[in-house]
Amino acid sequence: MQPNKIVYLLGAGATHAEIFNLVDSPSVTYLSKYGLLIRHVSQRVINSAQKSSGFKKNAELVTSAEGSLNIELLISLFESSRIVGSENKVSTLKKLVREDIENILTKYRMNRFYLHKALFELHQFIIKNEDLLGVISLNYDNVLDDAFRVIHSHPPNYNFTSERGDNLPLLKLHGSFNWKKINIYGNKREIPIIPLGMNKNYLFPPYNFIWSRAFEILVNCDVLRIIGCSLNSNDIGLIDLLFKAHLHRNNDLEIQIIDSMIVHENIKQNYGFFNKLVGIEDIEKPMIADVLSPDTGNPFKTWLKSKALKMLNEDITKTRFLKKCL
Repeated sequence: MQPNKIVYLLGAGATHAEIFNLVDSPSVTYLSKYGLLIRHVSQRVINSAQKSSGFKKNAELVTSAEGSLNIELLISLFESSRIVGSENKVSTLKKLVREDIENILTKYRMNRFYLHKALFELHQFIIKNEDLLGVISLNYDNVLDDAFRVIHSHPPNYNFTSERGDNLPLLKLHGSFNWKKINIYGNKREIPIIPLGMNKNYLFPPYNFIWSRAFEILVNCDVLRIIGCSLNSNDIGLIDLLFKAHLHRNNDLEIQIIDSMIVHENIKQNYGFFNKLVGIEDIEKPMIADVLSPDTGNPFKTWLKSKALKMLNEDITKTRFLKKCL
């Protein structure tokens, strides 16, 4: 039998799982302070923005609210509002989002992360059963990049050009904070990120190459595993990518949701045109208590543990990172 061809799609919840994993029982206060889900980042960013009278000018009715919000949606609404100073407000919010994420992901914390490393390590052990075609990421941070280098001892293939290369493609659809001096066709330059907001443009190098490669591996894989991504409707580009890849396949794409059952149900309700949506409770039969809610468990770690026990048996003791999930 040929090995199953696997692709991963990682969202903010994948990095959040590393933060969640740093303490035994994360409190609401801990998650509010360090969590990386959009609601955590949104609240911290708006709290910072509210301290600026210039930011609130002409928009105090919406920027002084104390309720929960989605910072990406707020950025998009400001972009389309055309109120006086909207460009400065959008720029301020995007800057605060970046600072917030980078302040959370300190070198000390990242040195303690191991879930992404365990994921790459898993595929070194199960290569006869699963062929990893590539990893797609929506995250700006370099948690995934660092994990790849630790396991493989060489940099990933970001697919900045039309040249394929031999290394596993790591496709960061929105860019990365660490793409500072990137050598493309002999020229070093900084590659701008695709910032938060609904007005995203991917039709310029290197993003046209990155998105094309993502489409290619999605068409050719057997299973797409989504970790920590709720398929937010704000990101219509991603939904469009998945939809087009699904249409171009010869069979239904199996999509495994490595997330809480709540997220799985929401995805099923919004994107029922994907016929093979499988929740974490039906994949490796993890402990249901660990996946009831984003606040009461760590689905990424739970799935890694269950998958490793199923595929490796006693070989799990030979691993460096996977055994930490037990």
